[in-house]
Order: sequence, then C-alpha cells, then structure tokens
Amino acid sequence: MFKPHVTVATIVHAQGKFLVVEETINGKALWNQPAGHLEADETLVQAAKRELWEETGIHAEPQHFIRLHQWIAPDKTPFLRFLFAIELSETCATEPHDSDIDRCLWVDADTILGATNLRSPLVAGEHSQLPHRQSSAAGDHWGI
Repeated sequence: MFKPHVTVATIVHAQGKFLVVEETINGKALWNQPAGHLEADETLVQAAKRELWEETGIHAEPQHFIRLHQWIAPDKTPFLRFLFAIELSETCATEPHDSDIDRCLWVDADTILGATNLRSPLVAGEHSQLPHRQSSAAGDHWGI
C-alpha cells in the first residue's frame, strides 16, 4: 500500500535573500528550507508554522501555498511535500530550537541554485521555479 511521508517546507524571503537551515547529516553540512513532517493533530499550515519556529525561531504565518511535490527519495521512500512561502519585510535574527539544526543563513537565490550541499534536489528546483514576483505600491508580493 502506498503510504507517503507528508512533509511541509517554507520558502522565507526578505530583502532579496532566502532563509536556509543547515544541518549535519552523515558528517556533511546540508542546506534545506525550514521543513519537516506533518504531525497527526495539525493542519498543513500549523505544521509549516511549527517547523519554521523549531528550526529558525521565527514566528510567522505562511502567506502563500506554492505547490505540492510528489517525490521518491533515492532510498525509495515516497514523499508528499507541501511548499509554502512567507515574505518578510526584512531579514531577522534566527535561533534554532531544533538540535538537528546547526545554523540558519540568509542567502540569495543564485547561492542556493549553485550550492552543492542541498539536502534534496527539491530545494534548488523550488527556487529555480519560483512564481513570478512583482512589486507594487502595497509592497513586494508573490504573483501566483
């Protein structure tokens, strides 16, 4: 029976930078978006908010649902990954509460796209295919 792992991830953007979390897996420092598994008693948005706080110390509400990925990991584990986006007015200090997270970094999209230490190919793929972003008098926003 097909039983995928349900996960959430959040692209956090501020002032031309994206927030990535760094964790060490098998001795290698890997980058990811704030992300994790859905728990039984929460909605997808609640899971995204919880993972963002646990991994970065940031309290913020996902503003946009970007896309759903169905993905099979190299070890054949199936995943359904729900991707959200948050636009902050400025970068902010981070304080990971999850002991698996070594640090958080604000980096530009080109740095992510050129990185060789991404935890999953979805990270670069999600940044390379971001929805068109627009500026308006009301502020920067995601055009979906």
